[in-house]
Amino acid sequence: MTAAEYSLSGYGNMIADDARTDAYARAIGEAVRPGAIVVDIGTGTGLFALLACRAGARRVYAIEHGEVIEVARRIAADNGYRDSIEFIHAQSTQVELPERADVVVADLHGVLPLFRANVTAMADARRRFLKPGGVLIPGRESLWLACVDAPDLHRTVTTPWLDNKYGLDMQAARDLTANQWRRAVVGAGQLLSEPQRCGEIDYATIEDPAYATSVTLSAAREGIAHGFCVWFDSTLVPGVGFSNSPAGAGLVYGSAYFPWPEAVTLREGDTIVIRLQASLIAGEYLWTWKSRVHDPRDPAAARARFTQSDFLAEPMTAERLRRQSATHVPSLNEDGRVDRLVLQLMGERIPVGEIARRLVAEFPGRFENWDGALTRVGDLSARYSR
Repeated sequence: MTAAEYSLSGYGNMIADDARTDAYARAIGEAVRPGAIVVDIGTGTGLFALLACRAGARRVYAIEHGEVIEVARRIAADNGYRDSIEFIHAQSTQVELPERADVVVADLHGVLPLFRANVTAMADARRRFLKPGGVLIPGRESLWLACVDAPDLHRTVTTPWLDNKYGLDMQAARDLTANQWRRAVVGAGQLLSEPQRCGEIDYATIEDPAYATSVTLSAAREGIAHGFCVWFDSTLVPGVGFSNSPAGAGLVYGSAYFPWPEAVTLREGDTIVIRLQASLIAGEYLWTWKSRVHDPRDPAAARARFTQSDFLAEPMTAERLRRQSATHVPSLNEDGRVDRLVLQLMGERIPVGEIARRLVAEFPGRFENWDGALTRVGDLSARYSR
């Protein structure tokens, strides 16, 4: 998780998820020994860092990229742990620590463990932060998949595009939304196949954040399938973990629902083959899923066949595609010229207020006053300066 993902109420929801938070508390209590060094990646409001201190940690390095770190500092002070926790405002992959840790703890998940920097950050922390024989929390996570009967979820794909009261053909929009997976909450009664394990992340060894699997399911009963769901089991330390399985209590993570463009009628025993792939590109996962449904007695005759991808979910104008092509020779628009000047002056170590004054002089039609220019410069300074 990153600060960009949660408001304070979002962090509160994470803490209030007892199944998740109690499991982390137990794992920290078992792994942290008196005098231990602990690293908490993505500390948020600092809960795991505080629990590590309570378990006897001598020092906790609490790393957080978001502004919520200021709330964590106050909470640590209010609980008497100001001197035990060193808060570091940065991405963990950009941090150098003065000592190795006995325990590294993190909850960098989104709906699934394959989320933004989770795998990359955990692999980096294992290599650079953890002592030999140290403990990673979580230790490993398993992914599971099953076909689902989810008409309410599927309506977000088809309605209003194919079923609007105005009698309009809006299938072009449906074709985009069918390529968008989304967070969902499903129950065990909605599963049309037995869950199949579709991958495992062992944080003790993983290096490559890419993911690919092929799963063959068998319809356990007749029903209408609208796609499939993916969820995870998390083993924090041996014997301690949690699951966001549809068979269990709902967790704050939810499950990932991958829709099909059309509902498919399944008969008991039907075979469903799903190929699922995720590639980490520019810090975000691009998902592709291919699905095939057939009678096991006639594998050559597919009753349904779909190929879908996040890439196909984004509407793109011809102009955008032209500008992104390898042969395009770009020239800066006004926004680009503004940012170039600001970054150039930042590189010359000019004060922010003076850069704002230069912007007003250079772009009078864009910035009517110094305050407006100062806001623009301040945003770039917060993003790119030290």
